Amino acid sequence: MHATFRKFLLLGASVLLFACDQQGRPIEEAGLNKLGKGVSSEVDVRMVMGQPDTVWEEDDGSRTLEYPKGPEGARTWMFSIDRFGKLQDYRQVLTKENFARIQQGMSRDDVRRLLGRPGGMVQFKRKNEEVWDWRFIDGVDVKLFNVHFDIGSGKVTQTSITEQHFAG
Repeated sequence: MHATFRKFLLLGASVLLFACDQQGRPIEEAGLNKLGKGVSSEVDVRMVMGQPDTVWEEDDGSRTLEYPKGPEGARTWMFSIDRFGKLQDYRQVLTKENFARIQQGMSRDDVRRLLGRPGGMVQFKRKNEEVWDWRFIDGVDVKLFNVHFDIGSGKVTQTSITEQHFAG
């Protein structure tokens, strides 16, 4: 019985390890394997992912659907829908590569469009600073990416990464 259970666990782990979406990427979110770029519609995306947190409307009629999985989650998904309602791309935006795109002088709206809704926002009035944070996974560690804004101008002054420690 013990060996059978071990084989069952090994088989389950193998299936999860090799589950891929239609583009051959490992599945990182339930249902993504049901969506295909240039094939799936916005309705399909909403059926799989649910109601988006935010819909960003563009001048050309395209839109971006935002799905943050926080504040305790460590992923935020952005789905690009063309003006005809077809899925063009989707991506997990809480990555070091995307964090590197955040530059001094960017507005709150610029940051929000790149990273989605933050998990937390704290104001430090004496420092004239507001800090937004997003949880993300760095290897096996969970960390916080922080964006510091000047309260008055609403512009980015700096970014930082901090370790997240759990009580337990």
